[in-house]
Amino acid sequence: MPDSPALDGKVAIVTGGTRGIGAAIVAALLARGAAVVMTGLDQGRLAAARERLARMGPETAARLLALRIDVRTSVDVNRLMDAAVERFGGLDILVNNAGVGVFGEAASLTDDQWNDVIGTNLSGVFYACRAAIPHLRRRGGGWIINLSSLAGKNSFPGGAAYCASKAGLNAFSESLMQEVRYDDIRVSYVMPGSVRTGFSGREDVEGTEWKLAPEDVAQVVLDLIGHDRRSLPSRVELRPSKPRK
Repeated sequence: MPDSPALDGKVAIVTGGTRGIGAAIVAALLARGAAVVMTGLDQGRLAAARERLARMGPETAARLLALRIDVRTSVDVNRLMDAAVERFGGLDILVNNAGVGVFGEAASLTDDQWNDVIGTNLSGVFYACRAAIPHLRRRGGGWIINLSSLAGKNSFPGGAAYCASKAGLNAFSESLMQEVRYDDIRVSYVMPGSVRTGFSGREDVEGTEWKLAPEDVAQVVLDLIGHDRRSLPSRVELRPSKPRK
């Protein structure tokens, strides 16, 4: 298996691609030659990410499309798929990375907080997969890679909504994998541990060097895509090698 699979001619969608893990995945796919559609909710962050990635060169910039998409709505997700196919001619890779975390005791969560987490982390993945599958079938197969979390199997107090969303994502991915594997669509989900992304609302501070880097997760995505068609690593658990004691 090549360390860095060439992806010339491949078309990828990465939801939540403006920062953190998503941004690292977008950059890695572009560096391997893929055309990439990245999404985000914040127009300012989308523009900043687009400008940053454009510095990779004009040829790379021509292979990048940035769209403001709310994955919680199927209308927006369908628009995303149509835009990717219209711009680049098809779809080969879907990376569902968009995610939010609202942390607090279940008794204190509001309806909006619960719906935001489940809508983004679980329903949004369902909408994207459902809309992508016909396009992937037309290309003779492809990849769906869902970004989950070790929280999907290791629940903790204050994480009821987030843990439930990731546990549901894991179960959804397992079922979907079995449904589309004979279409040569390979479904995998990645469960990282602690990653230096500021996801919890705090920017990285000194003393967090033990955590995974976003690029570590991006490398897993590339490795999954690089596997021979005969193999299907359907779940990957990724941990810091030396977590804080």
